[in-house]
Amino acid sequence: MSEINRMPVVGRFAPSPSGRMHLGNVFTAVLSWLSVKSRGGVWVLRIEDLDPMRSKRVFSEMIEEDLLWLGLEWDEGGLDDRGLHGPYSQSGRGGLYEAALHKLDSLGITYPCYCTRGELMATNAPHQSDGRRVYGGSCRPPYLGGTMTPTMDRAVRATRLFVPDETIIFEDGIFGATHVDLGSEVGDFVLRRGDGAWAYQLAVVVDDAEMGVTEVMRGFDLLQSSAQQIYLYRLLGYDVPEFVHLPLICNRDGQRLSKRDGSLNMEALRRYYKAEDLLGRIGYMAGLLDKPERVSLNQLKEIYDVARLPRTERICV
Repeated sequence: MSEINRMPVVGRFAPSPSGRMHLGNVFTAVLSWLSVKSRGGVWVLRIEDLDPMRSKRVFSEMIEEDLLWLGLEWDEGGLDDRGLHGPYSQSGRGGLYEAALHKLDSLGITYPCYCTRGELMATNAPHQSDGRRVYGGSCRPPYLGGTMTPTMDRAVRATRLFVPDETIIFEDGIFGATHVDLGSEVGDFVLRRGDGAWAYQLAVVVDDAEMGVTEVMRGFDLLQSSAQQIYLYRLLGYDVPEFVHLPLICNRDGQRLSKRDGSLNMEALRRYYKAEDLLGRIGYMAGLLDKPERVSLNQLKEIYDVARLPRTERICV
């Protein structure tokens, strides 16, 4: 029997350069690298610097240096735009997002939203499961089933995408079959903010598609976002990647780690651990090792198996 030709696995790590990486960021980076490299694939480093107020080049440089300290070398991307799909920083990819928005505009399913942040908080109902606020459609125009009458006395605040009453079903690599009702659980979502900044949902879909990403591995907090993104993939005519959502790493109080948790950021971790010791701790947290012990990336690669990763929303350390 002849060997079946398969597309290469392409994964990515896409950090935001708004501070030093913490243990949760590194947990995702290591497992993404292992997932891709255990199958001989390509690992991309993309810098998600959409927010100009919070994104700093010095943090991008720290991210790269910390990844290399762990031995996590990327095949494409980074600040030097290695590869054929650059630029690999989102701040330089606005033309691609503009083209995608134009295509969605041409489908007649986008509209201007005039709501202020205060109005959104006051009028939109929180979703029952996690408290996120679902947009109620107060600016949706009549041709999309709304009642909003266009007005010229308020500045346009954002561009929204109409979503139908449709359930998106996808198979997550850890959490299995996942169902998200776009209408009741998501609502019409923003593609471009009123200040001109591009929204994460549009940018990440365009970037992953244009860079040939076949596997998206990231934290559990973005599980539901996959439904919005799958909807966009289909509208824009892109292939949908596979999704794998990892448990969130939390502190002892059960709070999700942030870049303000100095005791578990890479500055502190590198002070107390050697690279192979930290890799061993991550391997243990991921269920790949029976106990935390010194280990190399190649040793973890040899034993990596997505079936061994914990099926839980959080891991407290």
